[in-house]
Amino acid sequence: MVTWIKDPAVAWTGNKNKASRGVLVSEGRILELVEESPQAEFDEIYDASGLVLIPGLINCHHHFYQTLTRALPAALNKELFPWLASLYPVWSNLTEHSVRASTRTAVCELLLSGCTTTVDHHYVFSEALNRAIDVQAEEIQSLGIRAVLTRGSMSLSQENGGLPPSNVVQAEDVILKESQRLIDQWHDRSEGAMLQIALAPCSPFSVTEELMSASAQLALEKKVLLHTHLAETSGENSFCEKLYGCRPLDYLERVGWLSSKVWLAHGIHFSPEEIQRIGSAKTGICHCPSSNMMLASGLCPVQELRAAGAAVGLGVDGSSSNDSSNLMQELRQAYLLQRLRLGAEQFSHIDALELATKEGARLLNREDIGQIREGACADLALFGTDELRFAGAHDLLAALVLSGAHRAQAVMVGGEWRVRNGELVDVDLQEILENQKKAALALI
Repeated sequence: MVTWIKDPAVAWTGNKNKASRGVLVSEGRILELVEESPQAEFDEIYDASGLVLIPGLINCHHHFYQTLTRALPAALNKELFPWLASLYPVWSNLTEHSVRASTRTAVCELLLSGCTTTVDHHYVFSEALNRAIDVQAEEIQSLGIRAVLTRGSMSLSQENGGLPPSNVVQAEDVILKESQRLIDQWHDRSEGAMLQIALAPCSPFSVTEELMSASAQLALEKKVLLHTHLAETSGENSFCEKLYGCRPLDYLERVGWLSSKVWLAHGIHFSPEEIQRIGSAKTGICHCPSSNMMLASGLCPVQELRAAGAAVGLGVDGSSSNDSSNLMQELRQAYLLQRLRLGAEQFSHIDALELATKEGARLLNREDIGQIREGACADLALFGTDELRFAGAHDLLAALVLSGAHRAQAVMVGGEWRVRNGELVDVDLQEILENQKKAALALI
């Protein structure tokens, strides 16, 4: 089956290629970019007139389970460490059922916002919750989004100088054994992979130095990526200096984590010299603007990191520190925040779109997503501009960012429609909402 996504109002490919009359899609790939008329035969037409066509958006950092604790009173108006301390007792009550419900909620919200690839960082495990990543993998496959599920871990409890309570940390041999099992069971190394696994110790203040090093070694052996939080707050820097006798980036290098196979969430509190080291190593950074503002963590030096050579992607982060999983809204947030930090001429709507597309793909070491080009995965998002918020807009691509596009009209992942006419395909959204509400109430 060959589908012609025909005559969009605007087609932004993320590169120098043109597709003014749309694209042909076949067998999960982009077969042809159409400028005048299709060269290949086609079987069906999707009328994209009036819609803006862009590459599917890539979310590089999230915590699906946190959709269960949005706007939780106990966690309001707090910075990172006290915010975490107020939430850990609630998160320790997670079950397979609540992980399943929250995964479905987060993925559906992402898809509706134009997201076609997502990362999730799950690091809360307990005696009642050993199969969290397996549950997520099952739901990911059911909903059809492309994903990198990271096996998070916490091994350093409050009793040993860390931040998390003892009931949500695990023994390091258990963590490493489970990490290897998940890679062997779920990780797809092939081009066009729909599901991959990465290893993701939570942060320098929640795991031991030995686990960081062992995770790096296992990732090297299994050829998977590494992920963690780093340099999110100035308090984290002080904590790391006190616990390990060095700044977070020095610690990262000490445990074998400074490489192109690593990406870091937040990356706010780096010195100019550290930014150059990150760029030289090609280590990726995921910018999480809404979370950083919500927790008053600081401003990520996005353009400086990009200029140094680092891939900088975009993430919604957890829905307890963002309270939304809408990646298009996050794109606009990044646009506004970086302009505030740098000046209006230093960060454009194209810069913001690049963070959420080809830069995110580069961060994840993927060449098959993030752009519209022949042979790439057919991951596409189409947005309508006939809402009141767009009335009077002249540059429709810019309007997606400036006027605040909220919901995609259509989303395709790997050649399969996951959103049509602004609605999820073959998904009972009301059932998902009801299960989510029940799961959220059961936690507290």
